[in-house]
Amino acid sequence: MPTTRPKKRFLLCVRNAGSPDIELRKFYEQLSDPEAEREGCVRVVDESGEDYLYPKAYFIAVRLPREAERAFTRRSASRASNAPPLRARAVRRTGSSET
Repeated sequence: MPTTRPKKRFLLCVRNAGSPDIELRKFYEQLSDPEAEREGCVRVVDESGEDYLYPKAYFIAVRLPREAERAFTRRSASRASNAPPLRARAVRRTGSSET
């Protein structure tokens, strides 16, 4: 019988009360911690790279498209392997007068 992986849950940070380890409007993967949830907290891997508990009120649950989930998981795996984080390249826009 094939085993199914638990569905990943993603949270959007909507409040941080000045905490430097979580950023507003950034997505975080929620790690399973039923005991923390009973206490009104969620466990996420924050900007320090470690997982910590934060008040549930700091986040809202969101459903991401499958492609976004895969990209997020690849980014998390690269960080876990100490690979440099993926960075977007800046693209300079120029006027339409280019030839």
